[in-house]
Amino acid sequence: MDLTTTYMGLKLKNPVVPSASPLSQRVEDIKKLEDAGAAAVVMFSIFEEQIQHDAEALDHLLTAGTDSFAEALSYFPEVGNYTVGPEQYLTLIARATKECGIPIIGSINGVSDEGWVDYAKQIEQAGAHGIELNVYYIPTDPKMLGATVEQMYLDVVRTVKKAVRIPVAVKLSPYFSSMANMAQKLDATGVDAMVLFNRFYQPDLDLENMEVLSDLNLSSPSEMRLPLRWIALLKGHVKASLGATTGVHGGKDVAKYLLAGADVAMTTSALLKHGIGHVGTLLKELQAFMTEKEYESVRQMKGAMSQRAVANPAAFERANYIKILEDYKGRYIAG
Repeated sequence: MDLTTTYMGLKLKNPVVPSASPLSQRVEDIKKLEDAGAAAVVMFSIFEEQIQHDAEALDHLLTAGTDSFAEALSYFPEVGNYTVGPEQYLTLIARATKECGIPIIGSINGVSDEGWVDYAKQIEQAGAHGIELNVYYIPTDPKMLGATVEQMYLDVVRTVKKAVRIPVAVKLSPYFSSMANMAQKLDATGVDAMVLFNRFYQPDLDLENMEVLSDLNLSSPSEMRLPLRWIALLKGHVKASLGATTGVHGGKDVAKYLLAGADVAMTTSALLKHGIGHVGTLLKELQAFMTEKEYESVRQMKGAMSQRAVANPAAFERANYIKILEDYKGRYIAG
């Protein structure tokens, strides 16, 4: 059975890739991920605040949206409280690329093309095989147009692509008014991969103490439906690789993403919950599914149930929404 796949131009031994998380903060753990079967590892995100310590820029970022960055377990801490600084991050990448036999993908979490484009070059020089850009911004100014936000994303990706030679992926939010059009615009920049979708930790309200809370809730398989839909819709319409993230807890979740059109399925929550060895479980369950359905390769699976491939393309569109409501209404009346 051939599990190999190609993602952002990198040839991988299988489609299971641990996404950015604390599991990549030590070379020893990255080696364990490799031994468990991971095909590549996306490093935990280095924040723009760690790269650019300019006080005014930091103040702007903090007030723009404190809950807006993936892998953030709370509101932004003070710069001095980060446990891993930029130099340590580069050293970690350099060690990991030398001591591990799988691709190591650096991750930058920022909102501007100032201050961290140069750092993208340093990540490349440290030996990373690729870079993932976690570009996310909450436009709190009511006067800011959606087109302005889109252009910010495009400028960041285009600038980084020009700055480095290694593959560049962009991890997106699902909040664009026209996701398909935005994906095509990003595709035109030459980005090597799009990761759908970034999972953000939203604040809650503590009614007892009248405080705003920000805590970590691990993903559930039900959360994969949104990225699953858009991967199925975009497959065949963009040249960039499609990475799927959020909700991958079992091998069948990996299979669903592949069938929709993803090149890789990324996971973090399942590994934090079950341990690094769960990578092997995902692969075993994927292989069992492939055997049951008589798939000989991952390549054969990819996109087999995308919108362009299924008998009922409307299942991914508005028509399906109407059908679901009608079916539910029918069951309610019958009951």
